[in-house]
Amino acid sequence: MSKLTYRMVHAANRMLRSKHVILTGTLSGLKRNLRVDLTNWSHDYVRYAMWELIAQEMEERGTPGAIAELGVYQGASAQLLNSLFPTRKLYLFDTFEGFDQRDLNVETENRFSSGKFEFADTSVEAVLSRMPNKENCVVCKGYFPETADGIEDTFALASIDTDLYLPIYEGLKWFYPRMVKGGMIFIHDYNHKKFEGSKAAVRKFSEEFQVPFMPIPDTAGSAVVMKP
Repeated sequence: MSKLTYRMVHAANRMLRSKHVILTGTLSGLKRNLRVDLTNWSHDYVRYAMWELIAQEMEERGTPGAIAELGVYQGASAQLLNSLFPTRKLYLFDTFEGFDQRDLNVETENRFSSGKFEFADTSVEAVLSRMPNKENCVVCKGYFPETADGIEDTFALASIDTDLYLPIYEGLKWFYPRMVKGGMIFIHDYNHKKFEGSKAAVRKFSEEFQVPFMPIPDTAGSAVVMKP
Protein backbone atom coordinates (compact mmCIF):
# COMPACT_ATOMS: atom_id res chain seq x y z
CA MET A 1 0.00 0.00 0.00
CA SER A 2 1.52 3.33 -1.07
CA LYS A 3 1.74 6.31 1.28
CA LEU A 4 -0.97 8.11 -0.67
CA THR A 5 -3.30 5.12 -0.52
CA TYR A 6 -2.58 4.72 3.18
CA ARG A 7 -3.54 8.35 3.83
CA MET A 8 -6.72 7.96 1.78
CA VAL A 9 -7.73 4.83 3.68
CA HIS A 10 -6.97 6.51 7.00
CA ALA A 11 -9.12 9.51 6.07
CA ALA A 12 -11.97 7.29 4.88
CA ASN A 13 -11.88 5.28 8.09
CA ARG A 14 -12.31 8.42 10.16
CA MET A 15 -15.52 9.14 8.25
CA LEU A 16 -16.73 5.53 8.35
CA ARG A 17 -16.10 5.02 12.05
CA SER A 18 -19.62 6.08 13.02
CA LYS A 19 -21.01 3.49 10.59
CA HIS A 20 -19.04 0.68 12.28
CA VAL A 21 -17.17 0.04 9.03
CA ILE A 22 -13.42 0.04 8.41
CA LEU A 23 -11.34 -0.22 5.26
CA THR A 24 -8.23 -2.39 5.26
CA GLY A 25 -5.55 -3.58 2.91
CA THR A 26 -5.99 -6.82 0.98
CA LEU A 27 -3.81 -9.88 0.55
CA SER A 28 -2.62 -8.62 -2.83
CA GLY A 29 0.92 -8.18 -1.55
CA LEU A 30 1.44 -11.91 -1.09
CA LYS A 31 3.93 -13.70 -3.32
CA ARG A 32 1.38 -16.32 -4.33
CA ASN A 33 -1.90 -16.45 -6.20
CA LEU A 34 -5.15 -16.24 -4.30
CA ARG A 35 -7.68 -19.00 -4.92
CA VAL A 36 -10.71 -16.74 -4.52
CA ASP A 37 -11.41 -13.10 -5.38
CA LEU A 38 -12.03 -11.88 -1.84
CA THR A 39 -13.57 -8.61 -3.01
CA ASN A 40 -16.73 -10.69 -3.37
CA TRP A 41 -16.49 -11.54 0.33
CA SER A 42 -15.74 -8.10 1.73
CA HIS A 43 -18.70 -8.19 4.15
CA ASP A 44 -16.55 -10.37 6.45
CA TYR A 45 -13.10 -9.90 4.96
CA VAL A 46 -11.02 -10.80 8.02
CA ARG A 47 -12.57 -14.23 8.52
CA TYR A 48 -12.59 -15.16 4.85
CA ALA A 49 -9.07 -13.87 4.26
CA MET A 50 -7.93 -16.07 7.15
CA TRP A 51 -9.56 -19.05 5.45
CA GLU A 52 -7.70 -18.22 2.24
CA LEU A 53 -4.36 -18.14 4.06
CA ILE A 54 -5.14 -21.27 6.05
CA ALA A 55 -6.10 -23.19 2.92
CA GLN A 56 -2.80 -22.30 1.26
CA GLU A 57 -0.81 -23.07 4.40
CA MET A 58 -2.46 -26.46 4.81
CA GLU A 59 -1.78 -27.36 1.21
CA GLU A 60 1.88 -26.36 1.46
CA ARG A 61 2.31 -28.31 4.70
CA GLY A 62 0.37 -31.32 3.48
CA THR A 63 -2.18 -31.11 6.27
CA PRO A 64 -4.71 -33.93 5.79
CA GLY A 65 -8.37 -34.00 6.70
CA ALA A 66 -11.85 -33.15 5.53
CA ILE A 67 -13.64 -29.80 5.86
CA ALA A 68 -16.95 -29.22 7.63
CA GLU A 69 -19.51 -26.55 8.32
CA LEU A 70 -22.03 -26.90 11.11
CA GLY A 71 -24.75 -24.33 10.46
CA VAL A 72 -24.87 -23.94 6.70
CA TYR A 73 -28.04 -21.86 6.24
CA GLN A 74 -28.04 -20.75 2.56
CA GLY A 75 -24.51 -21.94 1.86
CA ALA A 76 -22.51 -18.72 1.40
CA SER A 77 -19.63 -19.69 3.69
CA ALA A 78 -19.79 -23.30 2.53
CA GLN A 79 -19.41 -22.09 -1.05
CA LEU A 80 -16.17 -20.36 -0.13
CA LEU A 81 -14.87 -23.41 1.74
CA ASN A 82 -15.73 -25.59 -1.25
CA SER A 83 -13.73 -23.21 -3.47
CA LEU A 84 -10.74 -22.95 -1.15
CA PHE A 85 -10.52 -26.72 -0.61
CA PRO A 86 -11.65 -27.97 -4.05
CA THR A 87 -10.45 -31.57 -3.68
CA ARG A 88 -11.46 -32.18 -0.09
CA LYS A 89 -14.65 -33.69 1.24
CA LEU A 90 -16.94 -30.98 2.65
CA TYR A 91 -19.49 -32.05 5.26
CA LEU A 92 -22.58 -29.82 5.45
CA PHE A 93 -24.42 -30.16 8.77
CA ASP A 94 -27.76 -28.38 9.07
CA THR A 95 -31.45 -29.01 9.61
CA PHE A 96 -32.05 -27.01 6.41
CA GLU A 97 -35.36 -26.13 8.07
CA GLY A 98 -34.33 -23.49 10.61
CA PHE A 99 -33.52 -23.87 14.30
CA ASP A 100 -34.57 -26.93 16.26
CA GLN A 101 -36.93 -26.20 19.14
CA ARG A 102 -34.70 -28.12 21.57
CA ASP A 103 -31.90 -25.65 20.96
CA LEU A 104 -34.23 -22.65 21.17
CA ASN A 105 -35.52 -23.85 24.53
CA VAL A 106 -31.99 -23.85 25.95
CA GLU A 107 -31.51 -20.30 24.64
CA THR A 108 -34.57 -18.90 26.33
CA GLU A 109 -34.17 -20.87 29.55
CA ASN A 110 -30.66 -19.45 30.01
CA ARG A 111 -31.52 -16.01 28.60
CA PHE A 112 -28.76 -16.25 26.02
CA SER A 113 -31.07 -14.70 23.43
CA SER A 114 -34.72 -14.18 22.68
CA GLY A 115 -34.87 -17.41 20.70
CA LYS A 116 -36.83 -15.67 17.97
CA PHE A 117 -34.98 -16.18 14.70
CA GLU A 118 -35.94 -17.01 11.15
CA PHE A 119 -33.45 -19.11 9.21
CA ALA A 120 -35.78 -21.58 7.53
CA ASP A 121 -35.55 -20.02 4.05
CA THR A 122 -33.10 -22.58 2.71
CA SER A 123 -32.96 -26.07 1.25
CA VAL A 124 -30.44 -28.75 0.38
CA GLU A 125 -31.03 -28.17 -3.33
CA ALA A 126 -30.47 -24.42 -3.06
CA VAL A 127 -27.24 -24.88 -1.10
CA LEU A 128 -25.81 -27.49 -3.47
CA SER A 129 -26.58 -25.27 -6.46
CA ARG A 130 -23.98 -22.81 -5.10
CA MET A 131 -21.19 -25.33 -4.71
CA PRO A 132 -18.45 -25.24 -7.37
CA ASN A 133 -17.33 -28.76 -6.42
CA LYS A 134 -20.59 -30.32 -5.29
CA GLU A 135 -19.31 -33.83 -5.98
CA ASN A 136 -17.21 -33.46 -2.81
CA CYS A 137 -20.12 -32.31 -0.63
CA VAL A 138 -21.67 -34.61 1.95
CA VAL A 139 -25.06 -33.34 3.14
CA CYS A 140 -25.93 -34.25 6.74
CA LYS A 141 -29.51 -33.08 7.11
CA GLY A 142 -31.13 -33.15 10.53
CA TYR A 143 -30.33 -32.58 14.17
CA PHE A 144 -26.66 -32.49 15.14
CA PRO A 145 -24.87 -34.49 16.54
CA GLU A 146 -27.30 -37.26 15.58
CA THR A 147 -26.46 -36.65 11.91
CA ALA A 148 -22.78 -37.29 12.61
CA ASP A 149 -23.28 -40.91 13.61
CA GLY A 150 -20.98 -43.23 11.69
CA ILE A 151 -18.63 -40.54 10.35
CA GLU A 152 -15.04 -41.71 10.68
CA ASP A 153 -13.19 -38.90 8.88
CA THR A 154 -10.77 -36.54 10.58
CA PHE A 155 -10.91 -32.82 9.87
CA ALA A 156 -8.51 -30.05 8.91
CA LEU A 157 -10.96 -27.17 9.31
CA ALA A 158 -14.44 -26.88 10.75
CA SER A 159 -16.69 -23.83 10.81
CA ILE A 160 -19.38 -23.70 13.50
CA ASP A 161 -22.00 -21.06 12.72
CA THR A 162 -25.15 -22.17 14.52
CA ASP A 163 -25.67 -19.00 16.61
CA LEU A 164 -27.04 -20.94 19.58
CA TYR A 165 -25.41 -22.29 22.72
CA LEU A 166 -26.23 -26.00 22.58
CA PRO A 167 -25.22 -26.83 18.98
CA ILE A 168 -22.02 -24.80 19.39
CA TYR A 169 -21.08 -26.66 22.56
CA GLU A 170 -21.98 -30.04 21.05
CA GLY A 171 -20.11 -29.12 17.88
CA LEU A 172 -16.92 -28.33 19.76
CA LYS A 173 -17.15 -31.56 21.73
CA TRP A 174 -17.68 -33.59 18.57
CA PHE A 175 -15.17 -31.93 16.26
CA TYR A 176 -12.20 -31.27 18.55
CA PRO A 177 -11.20 -34.94 19.10
CA ARG A 178 -11.50 -35.48 15.35
CA MET A 179 -9.28 -32.57 14.28
CA VAL A 180 -5.87 -33.39 12.81
CA LYS A 181 -2.71 -31.86 14.23
CA GLY A 182 -2.84 -28.18 13.29
CA GLY A 183 -6.55 -28.42 12.49
CA MET A 184 -8.68 -25.38 13.24
CA ILE A 185 -12.25 -24.75 14.39
CA PHE A 186 -13.85 -21.37 13.73
CA ILE A 187 -16.77 -20.46 15.99
CA HIS A 188 -18.89 -17.62 14.66
CA ASP A 189 -20.55 -14.94 16.82
CA TYR A 190 -18.30 -15.39 19.87
CA ASN A 191 -18.36 -11.66 20.57
CA HIS A 192 -21.74 -10.90 18.99
CA LYS A 193 -24.05 -9.24 21.52
CA LYS A 194 -27.11 -10.82 19.89
CA PHE A 195 -25.89 -14.39 20.42
CA GLU A 196 -24.51 -14.58 23.95
CA GLY A 197 -24.82 -18.35 23.93
CA SER A 198 -21.88 -18.58 21.55
CA LYS A 199 -19.45 -17.10 24.06
CA ALA A 200 -20.93 -19.17 26.87
CA ALA A 201 -20.51 -22.37 24.87
CA VAL A 202 -16.92 -21.65 23.85
CA ARG A 203 -15.89 -20.72 27.38
CA LYS A 204 -17.56 -23.77 28.91
CA PHE A 205 -15.85 -26.07 26.41
CA SER A 206 -12.50 -24.35 26.94
CA GLU A 207 -12.69 -24.63 30.73
CA GLU A 208 -14.11 -28.15 30.77
CA PHE A 209 -11.53 -29.64 28.40
CA GLN A 210 -8.62 -27.23 29.01
CA VAL A 211 -8.56 -26.13 25.38
CA PRO A 212 -7.34 -22.57 24.67
CA PHE A 213 -8.95 -20.38 22.04
CA MET A 214 -8.30 -17.04 20.38
CA PRO A 215 -10.84 -14.32 19.48
CA ILE A 216 -10.41 -12.63 16.11
CA PRO A 217 -11.68 -9.22 14.90
CA ASP A 218 -13.98 -10.34 12.11
CA THR A 219 -17.49 -9.00 11.62
CA ALA A 220 -19.14 -11.12 14.31
CA GLY A 221 -16.13 -11.52 16.59
CA SER A 222 -15.38 -15.19 15.97
CA ALA A 223 -13.22 -17.44 18.13
CA VAL A 224 -10.67 -19.94 16.83
CA VAL A 225 -9.51 -23.23 18.36
CA MET A 226 -6.39 -24.97 17.04
CA LYS A 227 -5.52 -28.62 17.68
CA PRO A 228 -1.88 -28.84 18.85
